[in-house]
Parts: sequence; C-alpha cells; structure tokens
Amino acid sequence: MQGGCRRDKPRDMGIAERDYHRNRRHGGGFLSQLPPVVKWLLLANIGIFFLDIFLGHPLVKFGAFAIQSAIFEFRLWEFVTFQFLHGSLGHLLFNSMGLYFFGPWIERWWGSKKFLLFYLLCGGAGAALFSVLTFIGVLPGGMESGLIGASAGIYGIFIGVAVIAPDLRVALLFPPIELSMRQLAIALLAISTGAILLSLGGNEGGEAGHLGGAILGFILVRWPQLLGRDAGVEIRRSRSRPFVSKLRPRTRLELEQDSAVDLILEKISREGFQSLTAEERDILHKASQRKNSDS
Repeated sequence: MQGGCRRDKPRDMGIAERDYHRNRRHGGGFLSQLPPVVKWLLLANIGIFFLDIFLGHPLVKFGAFAIQSAIFEFRLWEFVTFQFLHGSLGHLLFNSMGLYFFGPWIERWWGSKKFLLFYLLCGGAGAALFSVLTFIGVLPGGMESGLIGASAGIYGIFIGVAVIAPDLRVALLFPPIELSMRQLAIALLAISTGAILLSLGGNEGGEAGHLGGAILGFILVRWPQLLGRDAGVEIRRSRSRPFVSKLRPRTRLELEQDSAVDLILEKISREGFQSLTAEERDILHKASQRKNSDS
C-alpha cells in the first residue's frame, strides 16, 4: 500500500480480466440515465480515489480493511470504508464499469434504499469471508493483510442479475464471446474459487472478497424478504402456463394483463430492466401482487 501504510498491501478486488459490454440506449448525458444510488456510488468512488492521491493516501490508511484493526481493534467502519477505496486507476475503472452496467438492474429491482443496503452488505460479506479464510489458514498472509475495492458488492450485483435474468445475453470484450448471465456468473465463481484453492494469480484475498459478496448477493436476491417483506419485484417467467382453478375462470382483463406482462418480460430480455417505463414497472408490481394474492 502506498503512503507508508502500517499494513501489508491490500489485495485489489479488480475485475480487469472480466470486461463486458452491453448495448444501451444513450441520451441526456453519461450519468443522467442512472438511478440515484448507482450514480452517487460512482461519483464517490472516483472522487475518493483522486482525493486520496492528492492528499498522499491518508484515506487508504484510515479505511482499508484488515482483520487486526477491524475486528480486534474494533474499527468496525472498515467493513464499509474499504469498499470505496481502490489501489490503481485500472482497479477503479473496471469496478466502475461493473457498477455502471449492472448496478441499475438491481437498484430498480430493490428500490434505492434497499439497493444501497444490499450493496454494502455484499461488500461487508466479502470482508467477512476474507477474514474467515484467513483465520483457518486457507489464505496466505496474516492479520495485518489489507483489503480494498468495491468488487465484493459488485459481485453481489452480478449474481443478483443472474438470478433475476439468467438468460440475459452479455458480450465480453475480452475474451470476445457472448454469454448468458447464468454462464457469466458460473464462470466468475469458478475463477474465484479456483484462484483461492490453487493459489493462482496472487490475489487470493481479493477473490475471497468476490466470493463472499457473490454468496450473500445470491441469498438476498433469492430470498428478498430478508431485507423486508416488500423487497423487490420477483421477475420469473415460468416455462409453462400456471394452473388456473376451474372454479374461478380467468377474466378478459386478467388475460390482457398477462399478455402485457409477457410483452414487458420480453422487453427486459432484449433491452434490460432499466429500459422499462414507470408504467411498465407498475404493471409488473401489480402483477406480482395479484400472483401473491391468488396463491
């Protein structure tokens, strides 16, 4: 770590080798199309990075996560502050790309307040798994080993999108292939697990952070009631038509609503959740409530 920090060099949780790109509609500026929490997280990460360089790295010294200080010295804020710190411009760039392209999906699914909680909890889970694996001797380094980067929260976002829209197609820049979100999530988890178990790449601590964030991200999106009973709108398209009781025939209005929902789900598959209008999101929300009341 630069600036004479008392800890070992923090392990960057970058995703430089896992680029991706997805076509989006443009208009109104770089940040204008982003929901508020994603936008302010991006601005905070970028601003803190350059401010820390300008000041001589006091923020990294204060906020990087280390087991000794965070747990044994009760500097519990490090479970949060490390998520806003980055070790290099490339580290910041690729984490920002992940947040920019995939963060809006999850923020609009959870709502802004719950998304922020989800993001920070996934980041904290990354630090927690890093600590556990260090305690039991799986990871190299000791209690002073540091951890910085937003990638634990971003891996939670990746896995969340894979749960919500597993068949969404993403085109990677390197390698230049196209994958579904399900395939991308499996590949990312396999890389992190392999790097930890086989000690590959020299960033095992960062990969442990990735894995911790991904695990909690899956749990919270799979069971959203853990963050509140009304957390998110469940978007799952069944492979067959649901059974309808003959005692309550479906009305014409219900059939029209189902057709509208099908069209909206098709739009999500093509263009992403962020492409929906407020009216379309309201239709999905009402359809989810109707489904829950019928069950």
